[in-house]
Amino acid sequence: MQRTPSDRPTHVTRRQFLGAAGAAVVAASAPLVLPRRLFGAQAPSNRITLGFIGTGRQAAGMNIPEFMAVPGVQVVAVCDVDAWRLGEAKRLVDSHYGKDRPSGAYSGCAAFRDFRELLARRDIDAVMISTPDHWHAIMAAAALRAGKDVSLEKPITRVIGEGRVLATLAEKHARVFRVDSEFRSLERFHHAVELVRNGRIGKLHTIRSGSPVEEFPPEAEDVTPVPAELDYDLWLGPAEHVPYIQKRVHPRQDLKSRPGWFRSRLFADGMLTNWGAHLNDIAQWGNDTERTGPVEVKATGAFHDGAVWNVLEKFEAWYRFANGVQMFYTMGEPHVRFEGDKGWIQVNYYKKAGHDFVEASSPALLAERLGPGDLRLPLRSERVDFIEAVKTRGQTLEDAEVGQRTISLCHLAYVSIQRGGVTLAWDPIKERFPEDDAANRLLMPPPARAPWSLDRL
Repeated sequence: MQRTPSDRPTHVTRRQFLGAAGAAVVAASAPLVLPRRLFGAQAPSNRITLGFIGTGRQAAGMNIPEFMAVPGVQVVAVCDVDAWRLGEAKRLVDSHYGKDRPSGAYSGCAAFRDFRELLARRDIDAVMISTPDHWHAIMAAAALRAGKDVSLEKPITRVIGEGRVLATLAEKHARVFRVDSEFRSLERFHHAVELVRNGRIGKLHTIRSGSPVEEFPPEAEDVTPVPAELDYDLWLGPAEHVPYIQKRVHPRQDLKSRPGWFRSRLFADGMLTNWGAHLNDIAQWGNDTERTGPVEVKATGAFHDGAVWNVLEKFEAWYRFANGVQMFYTMGEPHVRFEGDKGWIQVNYYKKAGHDFVEASSPALLAERLGPGDLRLPLRSERVDFIEAVKTRGQTLEDAEVGQRTISLCHLAYVSIQRGGVTLAWDPIKERFPEDDAANRLLMPPPARAPWSLDRL
């Protein structure tokens, strides 16, 4: 949905206030010479104020630095239930903006332990959510209701019903939404999709996608006291309350190691959704089904049998779409392959010995360039894509509806696995299994611990 500036919430934001105040000053004293920094992308009236919820490895290593590098963005708040991580994030932001001050000192970034306090700030235009997966939908829903534009780490949900709630809220509140996946911004995936969509491999009939293999290091670890810096109850939030085990949460005072919650079904669904949110988005894009879904699914898989880690350690999924295309999604090497009646093209995430990033049935296929009448798809950074949409009230490349349909592919496979590997008919319009009530009961999450309800916050 396109939104004009007049559609914004009626409360006056800090950005609007500063813009109006600046205009009044100029009108009152025309000869006044203002600093150059007050004009252009960094002018207070043009700046997008951004808050970060979750400041772990992904946020500290990529999300915060990359957003601060986008012209017109001001990070004004960070939030984390881990006090050490929160302090590191605040120092990162303060150091970045302090470089532009003669004294080198800056302390304007607010820090919160509770995300609800950050969302209550009326001077924040948008939020980037980089928390464990079990928090994604709940926090995003709360942010949309609070009038914030949302960039949300993938996977955006744990079950299909959550995604429909997010898409509905984004439309209802006219909020900009972006799935924070960079794959549409990688030129090799973008170029492959353009070739497929423009018929360069003929009629598409098969798609193959793959996620990396999950690794399960030794996991034995005793229950220990909760670290002083961690609000563990708030970290758990809607999830079942279980004793604190570090391997089930994240390493202490470490922003580089992979957190253990990725491998626990209490908080995530492993590689099925973690990488599936990337690769299956490209599959949907190439199939021109990014706003719908398959009509049939069948999947099998095996769960890791660990005391702490228990997500899927292998899986195979098959889908059939209404246009006749079949799709196969497996665990192995991260890639997307499109096969048509005139050739094929495959994009690999990693470049392995003997293989290129992009491979095709014919070298000539990869050399093809688009003509004047061909479909051309946008190519821009996922950060710029989000910020520009916030400024213009336009649509991002991966809005809530696209994100819902992409992650639904993963969830559909998971439902089939939970139902014993049966073939399930799927209605992508009603988003229901027309012939399986037991499967339909898996479309919504189990009741959350109070007060963490998707519908309340």
